[in-house]
Amino acid sequence: MSGIFSNLVILELAGVLAGPSVGQFFAELGARVIKLENPSTRGDVTRTWKMPGELSGDLSSYFHSCNWGKESIGVNLKSEHGRAVMHDLASRADIVISNFIPKAARKLQADYDSLKKLNPDIIVGSIVGYNPDSDRPGYDAIIQAEAGYYYINGDPHSQDWKPTKMPVPLMDILAGHQLKQALLIALLQKHATGRGSNVTVSLFDSAVSALTNQATSWLVAGQVPSPMGSEHPNIAPYGSVYKSKDGRNVVLAVGTDRQFASLCSLLDVDDLTTDPRFHKNADRVTHRKVLWTILQDHIVKLERAPFLAACEKAGIPAGAVHRMDEVFEHTPPHVMLQNGNGHTFGVRECVTWPDVENGIGQSLNHDLSAPPSYASSTDDVLSEILDYSPESIANLRASGAVE
Repeated sequence: MSGIFSNLVILELAGVLAGPSVGQFFAELGARVIKLENPSTRGDVTRTWKMPGELSGDLSSYFHSCNWGKESIGVNLKSEHGRAVMHDLASRADIVISNFIPKAARKLQADYDSLKKLNPDIIVGSIVGYNPDSDRPGYDAIIQAEAGYYYINGDPHSQDWKPTKMPVPLMDILAGHQLKQALLIALLQKHATGRGSNVTVSLFDSAVSALTNQATSWLVAGQVPSPMGSEHPNIAPYGSVYKSKDGRNVVLAVGTDRQFASLCSLLDVDDLTTDPRFHKNADRVTHRKVLWTILQDHIVKLERAPFLAACEKAGIPAGAVHRMDEVFEHTPPHVMLQNGNGHTFGVRECVTWPDVENGIGQSLNHDLSAPPSYASSTDDVLSEILDYSPESIANLRASGAVE
């Protein structure tokens, strides 16, 4: 195994998306990531979250989203012997990732205080729903609602507008990114001081932190953000969607007066730049609806591809609205993950362009094993990391402690 963290062992006690995304991130950087899964559910629940038409087996498309490069073992944490296995692994791990609610972590002896007794240098990264003292579980959809995302999302001009969820589990993704940052800081601290850490992030805190300008519209300006579809509350035309002559959609992201002047020149409507309704960005924000109509009347006369090419040449931010199949016609190879047969079935967590000249290209882009089948590595992990004998493993399996 290669990578800048190839000497690290990560024990993943997390399921679904937020925690497992962090585990895959470290796997991409070369760490050995051991995913501990629950025998009573036959592993991570997302193994069963399948779209219509998916193949049978325990590798769903959802599971493929965040479980590359890992080894799976089945361990029953309700069993005393199963908890002993988990403790043996934690005593040899550098980082433990979990998403138990606090009382469950304590009951299973998977909390920081329990693990620190076994491994004083351990770094434990936990994801909770709300705060470290709350046992209320966190669910992406609920967090999106409570953190304001439902309210500001969706098209307010639709006759049946209603609060709308983001189409990806964004709260899980944000919390995962927050935990990656926290664990990297904890590793730096450990390198400097030799001490481990207990780092916790919450779905709710991560969601509120990501509200950025929408949050400060209220905190600074006293304005409650309202749903605006794809429009931007502070800039126009930014995020606006238009239809081209060939019936395809384009988006403009015009953020400066210069860019707006270039767009007007391209569309042969230079008089808009001197129109008091559109002269400055603040004017365009005030009159965004009439501006959209004027621009749409001109863009609809142009084919999408030539229009976008002309925008790029003129320095006007514009892009096509892509379906998912079109997205991956334009995605660079280093973002993709392939299984052993060369088929692409996933995307990476760490997607920076590698600095090959300085020797870290391979560290960021080395090959990863495909997502593991449930409990496919139990024997290997227990024998290689814990030095358990075949007889000991057989006894554990017979007792129901492992699978």
